[in-house]
Amino acid sequence: MHKPRILIARAIFPEVVERLSQHFEVEANPQDVVWTLPELLARLADKDGLLSTGSQRIDSELMAVCPRLKIVANMAVGYNNFDIEAMTAAGVQGTNTPDVLTETTADFGFALLLAAARRVSEAEHYLRAGQWQSWRYDLFAGAEVHGSTLGIIGMGRIGQGIAQRGALGFGMEVIYHNRTPLEPAVEAQCQARYVGKEMLLRSADHVLLVLPYTAESHHTIGAPELALMKPTATLVNIARGGIVDDAALAHALRTRQIAAAGLDVFEDEPAVHPDLLALTNVVLTPHIASATVTTRLAMANLAADNLIAFFAGRGALTPVNRVVD
Repeated sequence: MHKPRILIARAIFPEVVERLSQHFEVEANPQDVVWTLPELLARLADKDGLLSTGSQRIDSELMAVCPRLKIVANMAVGYNNFDIEAMTAAGVQGTNTPDVLTETTADFGFALLLAAARRVSEAEHYLRAGQWQSWRYDLFAGAEVHGSTLGIIGMGRIGQGIAQRGALGFGMEVIYHNRTPLEPAVEAQCQARYVGKEMLLRSADHVLLVLPYTAESHHTIGAPELALMKPTATLVNIARGGIVDDAALAHALRTRQIAAAGLDVFEDEPAVHPDLLALTNVVLTPHIASATVTTRLAMANLAADNLIAFFAGRGALTPVNRVVD
């Protein structure tokens, strides 16, 4: 009996590749080549499963060329690279890696908030350029974080983790906006209060985005929303590119309509809007919110677990769609 054949789209931990090799015929990508779509299709055409890093678009075009494909396991919590409707219609299971990255990503959200609000990146570049001559009372004076108001848009697992850090660690007043309010017990645990989106934008000293990307959440923050924010406010996006209108944000930062921003995700990543690159009051990182060795290994292993369980007939552990046999 032949083992199922799987493709691993990008380089991952060798020990996870070895583990998968015990269950499958594996084609890996240890050189971490970013394949073009034709190259991906050529490799995937004879495969039963794919371990994706979340940047490979899974749609009807791909599935038409890959009729054997039965499951795509994203090594990511987000799955906006999935055309869920098309995958479900084709009987292709999709999975993601929730929970295992919650705390690490929440930590990083706060790291970006602190770096942007306290002007850490600006100050470091100033020092490295040899411009530091003496102490000044207003040298890189930034925004207060402790005791300020934190507004969170998107209150899933990561949003709740950030709320707890803000309320318990920094004495912040936490307000949030979500598609639906949390249960009262969860609100109490997070010490967070539900408000409308406009009120959040007007009230928050720091706005942190943690909502999933969908057609409805595209440009959740654009020019009209930025105009509502305080001129001293900080905006942080650790969710997905496209939730923020990057061009509008660059304009708001350049004109000091808001004070600062921290971005880990971008509309056209890995490309970054050139207007953002030219600014000093924005902290930019290359989509690394979950990037600790422990967390990324847990994500890879959960993606592997999904593949193993699915082909063993036990069903995927963390499915994102329902596929009828």
